[in-house]
Amino acid sequence: MASAISNFVLVFTSVLLWSYFPFAKAQGGSQTIVSGLSWTYYDSSCPKLESIVRKQLKKVFKNDIGQAAGLLRLHFHDCFVQGCDGSVLLDGSASGPSEQAAPPNLSLRAEAFRIINDLRRRVHDKCGRVVSCADILTLAARDAVFLWQNLQGMVHIWGPDYEVPLGRRDGLNFATTAATLANLPPPSSNTTALLTSLATKNFTATDVVALSGGHTIGISHCTSFTNRLYPTQDPMDKSFAKNLKTTCPMVNSNNTTVLDIRSPNTFDNKYYVDLMNRQGLFISDQDLYTDSRTRGIVMSFAVSQTLFLRNL
Repeated sequence: MASAISNFVLVFTSVLLWSYFPFAKAQGGSQTIVSGLSWTYYDSSCPKLESIVRKQLKKVFKNDIGQAAGLLRLHFHDCFVQGCDGSVLLDGSASGPSEQAAPPNLSLRAEAFRIINDLRRRVHDKCGRVVSCADILTLAARDAVFLWQNLQGMVHIWGPDYEVPLGRRDGLNFATTAATLANLPPPSSNTTALLTSLATKNFTATDVVALSGGHTIGISHCTSFTNRLYPTQDPMDKSFAKNLKTTCPMVNSNNTTVLDIRSPNTFDNKYYVDLMNRQGLFISDQDLYTDSRTRGIVMSFAVSQTLFLRNL
């Protein structure tokens, strides 16, 4: 599991290091990867794998770009429980409920699962059953970042592109609810809880702040943060709080709001600017700026896009 998680760190952190990854790509994939994975794993057995995935996701995101964030989150929830093994895709059985039934996964987008299942069918139709679902999910998460677009004003902004090593094997068993809960820190976690939890996966404080930057895209249900509004409001920007209370007038409101108020449709560093202005949506977000151990990292990422990408 540790090696699988370390590979996820490579994959996700590379999202935030896209100014660096063209170098790695030019070097033919010189980054250290775990045993069993390869930059050329399917070159012979399924040479068009990546084009099949990207071509279909272009169509999906053209209709609903919001699904990109859903795929990225699905990949994260898969990898952090028992490694990037696709086990979050498994149905439950007589032995117990699936990972999908665990509380942290109840808000995963149902459409994200359907997208992965459709991609699996398309890939297997072309190449046979040689590509793992875990690898398909990994590629989908990568392309979710690359294909993310700002559709307002018909302006299209392509996100960072990067290579991922492939060769993951699908897990045959899903994690228990207890294991899922233990490995996915809730949005109510403070920085101490995040650092403690993710240290078990060899994450540094910088890794934790970088990982949290995935909240530059996507949405959240009110129930994930209304504990910051009611009955007592947490310290936060007044206008930000007022808008949240308008969207979520009650603790159990079913509405949603964006995670990054400055640039919800762009994969960039504005999430960290939000935190510096007390406009982080979750406790797990805002406390990164409050806590002295991570405050400086947040500030360095918020200074400029270039500095953000090159200081990891």
